[in-house]
Amino acid sequence: MTKAKVLCLMGPTASGKTSLAMALSQHHHCEIISVDSALIYRTMDIGTAKPTAAELALAPHHLVDILEPTQSYSAADFSADALRLIEDILSRGKTPLLVGGTMMYFKALLEGLSPLPSANEEIRKQILREAEQQGWQALHDELVRIDPVAGARIHPNDPQRLSRAIEVFRISGKSLTELTQTKAPALPYDVVQFAIAPSQRHELHSLIEQRFDIMMSHGFIDEVIKLKSRPDLHLDLPSMRCVGYRQCWQYLDGEFSEATMREKAIAATRQLAKRQLTWLRGWPQLEWLETGDETNLSRLIAHCNNI
Repeated sequence: MTKAKVLCLMGPTASGKTSLAMALSQHHHCEIISVDSALIYRTMDIGTAKPTAAELALAPHHLVDILEPTQSYSAADFSADALRLIEDILSRGKTPLLVGGTMMYFKALLEGLSPLPSANEEIRKQILREAEQQGWQALHDELVRIDPVAGARIHPNDPQRLSRAIEVFRISGKSLTELTQTKAPALPYDVVQFAIAPSQRHELHSLIEQRFDIMMSHGFIDEVIKLKSRPDLHLDLPSMRCVGYRQCWQYLDGEFSEATMREKAIAATRQLAKRQLTWLRGWPQLEWLETGDETNLSRLIAHCNNI
């Protein structure tokens, strides 16, 4: 029996994934599933380059605006949600189109995940309180004791991964290393994978800079001012670690000038794009598209017509 098809469109930030996906959705019976760890958050619209309300009305995206910025969302959460959506979309005779640049989400969905426990907000809060009282180095020392392999891999200055490793042990009584030795089954569909990016690094850097300046002109600083005014938000939350938001928050705290904030935000976005491209260069079975190539849409449509 022929397996159902799932399309993936990956790429670094600012490479043109969203616009190409929305164009494809107008020519083919597909539904977009966002694979983006920033677009999940409500009220974080400008700094995440979230599609506008008009664009979302024209080409609806699943897994956009599903959480408050105070909430956490893991690769396992994404995998479960995406699998449910894929099954629903296929049952209605349409093609799932997964679009984004959060490569860990793609990896979790396509390759299967280790059976890690779900997040526990109370334990996370406890770990955060301990970090505030004792410092992250003390928690890293604890991780080295309970899981030397993870302790060697996770840096003391990486609070998100460090917290998760300790949380896993406190919930399950087993180390992250022990639990990640087995994986759940991979996605049970035929997956066709495309990646889009400029061929020259300087072109991507230019696109990143242009996009940040557009965000600034659309009121990015005002957006962060509103977020910063909320007593339940702080810089240790995953949402506030999204590129641009941390730098703008620090600027509003008076740590540096607006010009320096711009430089730091663009540099952080470039680093993100570099990490995404590193993932993609080692990704199997990718068909590459060149950003700005006028044949991209026709190539995707031709492939979809064969589904």
